[in-house]
Amino acid sequence: MILVAATFFTLLVLGMPIGYVLGIAGVVGMWTIDPGGRFFPMAAERFFAGLDLFTFLAMPFFILAGEIMNRSGITDRLIGLADALVGYLRGGMAHSNMVASVMFAGLSGAATADAAAFGNTLVPAMVKSGYTRPFACAVTAAGSIIGPTIPPSNLMIIYGSLMGVSIAGLFAAGILPGLLICLVCMAVIRALADKLGLPKAAGAPSLRRILTAFKDGFAALVMPVMILGAILGGITTPTEAASIAVFYALVMGVFVYRKVGWGDLTDMLVRTARITGIVFLIIASASILGWWMTFNQIPQAIAAAFLAVSDTPAVIIALILALLLFIGMFMDINAMLIILAPVLAPLSASIGMHPVHAGIMIVLALNISLMTPPVGACLFVLASVTGERIERIAKALWPFLLAEVAVLLAVAYWPDLTLAVPRWLGLVN
Repeated sequence: MILVAATFFTLLVLGMPIGYVLGIAGVVGMWTIDPGGRFFPMAAERFFAGLDLFTFLAMPFFILAGEIMNRSGITDRLIGLADALVGYLRGGMAHSNMVASVMFAGLSGAATADAAAFGNTLVPAMVKSGYTRPFACAVTAAGSIIGPTIPPSNLMIIYGSLMGVSIAGLFAAGILPGLLICLVCMAVIRALADKLGLPKAAGAPSLRRILTAFKDGFAALVMPVMILGAILGGITTPTEAASIAVFYALVMGVFVYRKVGWGDLTDMLVRTARITGIVFLIIASASILGWWMTFNQIPQAIAAAFLAVSDTPAVIIALILALLLFIGMFMDINAMLIILAPVLAPLSASIGMHPVHAGIMIVLALNISLMTPPVGACLFVLASVTGERIERIAKALWPFLLAEVAVLLAVAYWPDLTLAVPRWLGLVN
């Protein structure tokens, strides 16, 4: 076990991609079980078995649909609608950033896609209007995690597929927490508005402007409603809904908005293949390490260690959250989910948590870790897109980070916040 841990952390520190780190550590673990190499052929078997789940097909489709919708200029239309709704408030563009993140969440399902899209569009606009660049980046980073919380969410697809939890139930359970993140962050913006002297747009809200913006963005708003309605209504599986989303995005981008040419498809397909390939490599490699952990009963040992501290559910939940937030500061969230879900899901079940409730708690904690240095992916995306230094973004981000941790605690300790919608839809008991 020591050799596997040493291999894992040494390769990680040396900067090797996490997918290779997981696979090599898993193979080393197999060698420690039997230096004769009897288990080595199983590595290839586990590699492919880790991807042998039909629901994983939904991920590349959702990624491609988001790429097409973003290339179609949908982002600008959603920003225009959000600005028409809340832009008149003090700190209006910051509020618009949050509302637009909610709308964009139904298209991309990925925090880094949200951060990249708004980092290229809203951050420069906010700076031009009088916001500091670190604050504009912080608002964008805080809003970016709404994407993988409100469905569709790639993390929820991975968790549901691996743990046998209803993906439709997870999608429904993420709606209220995602909206709560938006509201809490808007409250933080309002609280900081006077202290930071955030600009306020001239004039009152205009019904005519709202209706015009709604008309321009209507086609984009239909897409998440169509996806969720089909999945939650039991009409389609997540994979089928994702393929329909790609078809709809193509029709809108090519024939309606006329912003996507057939020549753009190659670039979008290559980008989708790269993103999907990275995630699938992590999943497949982690399945090798996961087999080694299961063989050595490491999940059971970790669960026993947690229960040895306390058998009180509130304490166990706090330990789970502390573990996720701490490790999330240093590791890719996809790898974390694949490694820790088989450990934490049974542990949460042992204290009476509903599988959907536990899944949303774990996913939200991982989403928050996207904003925490030193390995917060959204911070790196925004730094590369805007040219701002990561430490300056992180300094401006802390009020939003504290607010979102408060939402995480509410999700963890208030089951009805996540289970109300799935129960109302009849997706969970």
